[in-house]
Amino acid sequence: MNQSQLTLVEQYRKKLYRIAWRIQYRARVQMNHEFVMEKNEAVATPSFTDSANSKMYTLQLINSLPSEIGKAIIFDLYILDKTEAQIARELKLSQQAVNKWKKKMLNQLSQMLSSSNCSN
Repeated sequence: MNQSQLTLVEQYRKKLYRIAWRIQYRARVQMNHEFVMEKNEAVATPSFTDSANSKMYTLQLINSLPSEIGKAIIFDLYILDKTEAQIARELKLSQQAVNKWKKKMLNQLSQMLSSSNCSN
């Protein structure tokens, strides 16, 4: 092999090395983000009644909020799975205003839940 062929082989070797490194890196990142389950571990799926009760409880909590705008924002965000930007367009508010309403309502829900837990 002459010198130009050796440098060409080295270039391809370096490219292959980089590609392999990237593949391994992506695999490591993905593995770190995945939830590992043991073989014996059973997956807990909530029953229909548990799911329905949970949804009803969530709706009761949302309806107990004092502000109609706050109720609508929390309902749209967490029940209808809309983004803050979508809600802002619908309510003709800024996204920052929607975010402030969300934080305010979540604080109120948190206070309601902590006060109800203290009384139980």
